[in-house]
Amino acid sequence: MATPPALDPATVAERTGSAYPEPLRAPCVARGKKALGSELGLTRFGVNLTRLEPGAWSAQRHWHTRQDEFVYVVEGELVLVTDAGEQTLHAGMAAGFPAGKADGHHLINRSAAPAVYLEVGDRTAGDEVHYPDVDLFVASDFSFHHKSGEPY
Repeated sequence: MATPPALDPATVAERTGSAYPEPLRAPCVARGKKALGSELGLTRFGVNLTRLEPGAWSAQRHWHTRQDEFVYVVEGELVLVTDAGEQTLHAGMAAGFPAGKADGHHLINRSAAPAVYLEVGDRTAGDEVHYPDVDLFVASDFSFHHKSGEPY
């Protein structure tokens, strides 16, 4: 029997925390992700249902060289931080981050309740990630490096 092309996100295991090296992971430890795209067998783009507890960050502020990113707020309130400043996002709002645009971004839950959003990104080979606020660079092989190139 074939696997149906739909699922209930409640049945997908949530991974929590962050793979960032210490001491950069602390703001993201109260983050949970459900890899819906992978669970459905998608290979060309990823879709995560992400939960941020109060005070949690989505990531360190970053931008991708080759990957477009899109977020859609499902519930709660989040603060989007970019080079332009801060913008409050409510349920039903969306944001997009084109590949190669050197404008670091991340989301912060400054509210008193959990927030949930969908994040969608393509899986373009050779993508690198730059972090303007911290000494971090992610190479195309997903390895963590200092901006000098030295591995973490």
